Amino acid sequence: MRLFRNKPWFLLLPALLFLILPSYGLATAILESIRGTDGFTGEHYETLFASDRFTASFLFSVRTALIASVLSLAAGVLLTRTFSGYLEKNIPRLSVWLPMVFPHLVWGYIMILLFAETGLFSQLLVSLGWIESSNEFPIWTRDSNGIGIILTYIWKEIPFVILMLFPVYSAIPRSYYDLVETLGGSRWDQFKTVEWPRILPVLLEVFLIIFAFTLTAYEVPALLGTTFPEMVSVLSYQWFYSGSFEDRPLAFAAMTGTSFLIMLGALAAYLYLNRKRMRAMRGRL
Repeated sequence: MRLFRNKPWFLLLPALLFLILPSYGLATAILESIRGTDGFTGEHYETLFASDRFTASFLFSVRTALIASVLSLAAGVLLTRTFSGYLEKNIPRLSVWLPMVFPHLVWGYIMILLFAETGLFSQLLVSLGWIESSNEFPIWTRDSNGIGIILTYIWKEIPFVILMLFPVYSAIPRSYYDLVETLGGSRWDQFKTVEWPRILPVLLEVFLIIFAFTLTAYEVPALLGTTFPEMVSVLSYQWFYSGSFEDRPLAFAAMTGTSFLIMLGALAAYLYLNRKRMRAMRGRL
């Protein structure tokens, strides 16, 4: 124990060991994306950015991830602030967090069983006579708009948002709400002055986690997506396991560029929160 007291950096050793493998994978991907036959080159990125297929895939992935992340946050905030009192009890809290036990792939299959053209809801509407055949049921799975992917991630990530926000709402004293109400403030004023400054850092953190995961995950887009446009993860997988070795550097370049996009978003969020923190320390809003 004296060894750890004299050298505190030993306490960081488990975290450093945990980060070695992802760091090695990222470094390898970067090297493979710039490696050519005659040394290092940028031709793989030039080919990637000139590809209409990658452009469509990238825009589709960012749009899908943004919609799923924003809707998950909005629904999570609404449910947490509405039912925070009920979540103090064990049974309601466990019922909300239970969906996090099941993998995303399971929720993808549930989406197919419920919302596919031949799924449960389609057959139910046919039985009730509201539609004549399952062909009239809206296409919500394997559609070009990514509706099935978005709905799957929303269902799966809302409990995670509640998990992260519930401790924040539990720590807010009720007297703060009473003070705003006494001064003539509305419910919107209570949210803006009492809740928003406290949940904003958590929302940015959760947004980055959900956005990064949705943007790079493979199993749900592969299960519920279409052949075009596909998510970047699915396109990279196809390039990596295609029969041509010339496509593999494109897969590394695609995922490396996506990783740097996520890093830039995390850096922007950190600088924004740090600026607000410094302004608050100086007594300015």
